[in-house]
Amino acid sequence: MSCMETIEAYGLRSIGLGERLLPRSDFTLCDQFVLIGSGLVWNVYFGLMALFFGFWFATALAMGKSSDSLLLRKPAEWFIFVFRGSPLFIQFFIAYQAFVLLPRNGIEINLGFVELTAQTRWLTKAWAGALIVLFLNTSAYSAEIFFGALRSIPKGDLEAAEAYGMTPWQKFRRVTFPTMLRLGWPAYTNEAIFLFHATTLVFFSGFPAWQQQGDALYYANYFADKTFNPFVPYPIVAGYFVILTLCVITGFGLVNRRLNRHLAPASRPRLRIRPQLVR
Repeated sequence: MSCMETIEAYGLRSIGLGERLLPRSDFTLCDQFVLIGSGLVWNVYFGLMALFFGFWFATALAMGKSSDSLLLRKPAEWFIFVFRGSPLFIQFFIAYQAFVLLPRNGIEINLGFVELTAQTRWLTKAWAGALIVLFLNTSAYSAEIFFGALRSIPKGDLEAAEAYGMTPWQKFRRVTFPTMLRLGWPAYTNEAIFLFHATTLVFFSGFPAWQQQGDALYYANYFADKTFNPFVPYPIVAGYFVILTLCVITGFGLVNRRLNRHLAPASRPRLRIRPQLVR
């Protein structure tokens, strides 16, 4: 099988398109690059979805933690403390065990005039259950970043907004939220990079890959087991993630320039990437 035929057969295998059976012998370098690259689609999916939903939830948590209301502040503080204080892998394990214990036939919800059944089987699948864990984890870390940014907003900016007669919503939309993003974006970029790296833990988390449609590390482990040579597939995974990290840095750098477009070029803060090796 030529390399082009391998790409056609296995390029989208991780999402159920192409050959169903994995190659069994005579593995080529092209086979490994194509299948591991195919699995990277899931890592990108986990990262993008967790970032998108986690961003808004983190903003709500940060606002809750900075609130004067005890009913808003304490739940936000405890949520952030629990998910930042426990290892991500343990969160995967607890979530999977909790989802498995849910009734297989779903949860019956009686509304009086109608009875609904909430399906729970999908929660034990990696595409859903693992995504929920990543979403909650990154929300907690991002909320702490945004909370620190909120505390760093100059009081003069807020007082000027109030003196101008802005409503609380207008002040948040035009002053608080943009300034929070501008101050917290460099640290949030590091969190986004770590989140994409953390998606590799899904392979070890216990959430099953449906019909062998796994992530990049799933296929790298497959080739390492079959060839007894881990020094080819795992560096390929690392190379793919280096490229993915460069894409994240580029994308977030463009957003950072947009957020600081009102500043002089010499005064614009530059992104400083500091990867977290241990969570």
